[in-house]
Amino acid sequence: MSKVVRSLADLKPLAREMAAARLAAEVERERVAAAMRLADQERRVFELSVGPVTPLRATDRVIHDREQPAPEPRQREADERAVLLQALSDDIDVDTLLDTDETLSFRREGISVEVVRKLRRGHWALQAQLDLHGLRRDGAREALGLFIHDSARRGLRCVRVVHGKGHGSPGREPVLKGRVRRWLVQKNEVLAFVQARASDGGAGALMVLLSGTA
Repeated sequence: MSKVVRSLADLKPLAREMAAARLAAEVERERVAAAMRLADQERRVFELSVGPVTPLRATDRVIHDREQPAPEPRQREADERAVLLQALSDDIDVDTLLDTDETLSFRREGISVEVVRKLRRGHWALQAQLDLHGLRRDGAREALGLFIHDSARRGLRCVRVVHGKGHGSPGREPVLKGRVRRWLVQKNEVLAFVQARASDGGAGALMVLLSGTA
């Protein structure tokens, strides 16, 4: 009988261990379940915030690829500006290239005097204008080179360049007037130029005829 009692006493620690193991397993299951509920709430935070939603009705739609913007040749444009700036010299002797009339007009070889007369009378419609007021020498030179280049590339025929009469310059001398003439005769796109009529700017502007016009 004593042996039976000892055996039952030995089972009590084992029972306690089994009960503790079951409790630990239950606690772990509850912890895992709580973590899963929290993760689900985090995934559905928008749905839980706005409440029930109704899916949009499906429609037949075509999704087009977004058109990519054209690449900008910035380096080429910078190179062109540099070439235009360097190509126009201030040292060229322009006096021998100008006609000795009252306005010192210019016509390239092969361009008749009649073309110059037509230009002076406004035979060709003015299509674009560049105003150099307020620009320093290098800025004006670059702006003029780009303007003539772009105008010719666009197929323009007659343009006006406003260089000013020099009223605001030291000594009231037209600083850009002579330089603009020097620069224009160096541009192959320029066939001729004359001083503008009084209504178009007079002594403060030039009417310029570009290649392809005559």
